Amino acid sequence: MALEQLGTPDAPTFGLDTFGDRGTDADGSQVSHAHAIRQVVEEAELADRLGIDFFGVGEHHRDDFAVSAPDVVLATIAGRTSRIRLGTSVTVLSSDDPVRVFERFATLDALSDGRAEVTLGRGSFTESFPLFGLRLEDYEVLFSEKLDLFAEVLREKPVTWHGTIRPPLDAQTVYPPTESGRLPAWIGVGGTPTSVVRAARYDMPLVLAVIGGSPAQFVPLADLYRRALSELGHAQLPISMHSPGHIAESDEQAVEQMFSHQRDAFTRIGRERGWAPYTREAFDAMTGPTGALFVGSPETVARKIAWAVRTLGLSRFQLKYSVGTQPNADRLSSIRLYGEQVVPRVRELLAAS
Repeated sequence: MALEQLGTPDAPTFGLDTFGDRGTDADGSQVSHAHAIRQVVEEAELADRLGIDFFGVGEHHRDDFAVSAPDVVLATIAGRTSRIRLGTSVTVLSSDDPVRVFERFATLDALSDGRAEVTLGRGSFTESFPLFGLRLEDYEVLFSEKLDLFAEVLREKPVTWHGTIRPPLDAQTVYPPTESGRLPAWIGVGGTPTSVVRAARYDMPLVLAVIGGSPAQFVPLADLYRRALSELGHAQLPISMHSPGHIAESDEQAVEQMFSHQRDAFTRIGRERGWAPYTREAFDAMTGPTGALFVGSPETVARKIAWAVRTLGLSRFQLKYSVGTQPNADRLSSIRLYGEQVVPRVRELLAAS
């Protein structure tokens, strides 16, 4: 598969991400996990009809998010769409088996006629560790060794590998192979230099999860990644950015539709982690011209995305369009505005710069 399909700084692509957040119905009650999963499929179908380039589904193992098996959800989406690329945001490799991850996504690649991707990461929560009988003390070695094994499997040749986390492999072949000979595999990072250099070392494209501060703060990491690729003798690879946001007809309406759900979700997570309650002041700062939240009218969001793409030299932008208990109707409207107005406007702005 040509890397250009993943986007380039000259011709970036545009995606959507969701964690399968459990939104509310018209009566204000929170939907079931099963209903939320079906809504994700509906949202992906709309994204495909609108010509959006990529749809990513996250993996979580907790009550507020419905999707714990994104590859199954993506396989259903593959059967109901025709062109949109399908991947994860992210696959928690630390608590999974690298061989099985490849097998599942190579199967998805076959079902989708070559549209599958996988983004590997540590994840933003740790519930999967006790769920699968793993120790948090092994956090670093699990990710490091599993990524090393996955990189070997990704070559689609007989695998010989040994480490400390599982028995070795000796010239074993993993099936099915992909038709193209290469499953696109990204590494998602939260913003540490070590993670960025590791992505370069494994010659994998990079996804920057920008969920706080400003995209501009990630410029040194993007530069470090490109420099590391060059020093390692690798060709330059795509860089994507994942950020939350919401689009409505006006800036005021977008803020009104998103803020309470963002506040409640982050306050709930904050109680688990000892954070202060989420405030309107923090939200307003993040929705400003250089903040990490992409919230507003189509013109406001398009200008901000164009700025982020130029600032970081992005090959792809991924909008995390669902947050907390936000109703499905608002999410569908946001997706529609993103596909019909925001993405074409971003392309206009980039072409004019």
